[in-house]
Amino acid sequence: MLRFFVLLTFIINLNASTINVALASNITYAIPQLVKEFKEQYPNINVKTTISGSGKLTAQIKHNAPYDIFMSANMKYPQNLYETGYTEKKPKVYAKGKLALLSYKEYDFLNIKDLLESNNIKKIAIANPKLAPYGKAAIEVLKTLNIYETIKNKIVFAQNISQTLLYTLNVTDIGIVALSSLKSDKLKKYKENKNYIQINSKLYTPISQGIVLLKRSKNIDDAKKFYDFILSNKAKNIFKNYGYDVL
Repeated sequence: MLRFFVLLTFIINLNASTINVALASNITYAIPQLVKEFKEQYPNINVKTTISGSGKLTAQIKHNAPYDIFMSANMKYPQNLYETGYTEKKPKVYAKGKLALLSYKEYDFLNIKDLLESNNIKKIAIANPKLAPYGKAAIEVLKTLNIYETIKNKIVFAQNISQTLLYTLNVTDIGIVALSSLKSDKLKKYKENKNYIQINSKLYTPISQGIVLLKRSKNIDDAKKFYDFILSNKAKNIFKNYGYDVL
């Protein structure tokens, strides 16, 4: 019996294919469940992920990185790839990201403008707005609140939104992070209105996140299956559970 299962596993692995998915950093927390659900439908398709900032991944794609799918943190980068001939079709929105203000300390989050300007906050972690859409949105929040000029010397820039979370919990007093990160099991000890607050989405342009199939894919049929899954209702429910808005 044991030999049978070993043989069966070998046959399954022999027939398995692998797709390479380039992921924006904010999806780090949702992707394990997304892949798990996908594998239940397609057990013979393995999903290899590369996680980084959307700007960096776009540059890698233009330098022939072997990705099949790109899931960006906004529409700008996949739209650029479409316009320059790297994708099969126009990008589609798979979810809309949200921001949160987080600290490992407890603060009064009733007025985030006063909090960020206060002497209690000396360092604020934000993703690099030149590379990370979540960083661009964070700067927009500060400018909408009309406090960017007064607190810009407090800002510590991280390479991407995942590094922003690390800075927030280990280096700075507070940080503007992806709300999705606070839905992970590892961060459940941080409590809403004590350690974090969801930032009013009216303070920044909606972070519409785009997905594209890449022309240079060597496994386009299986990549299309994952692409369709990400746009499915099952995937939308997972994104919703991780704090995203879905269409």
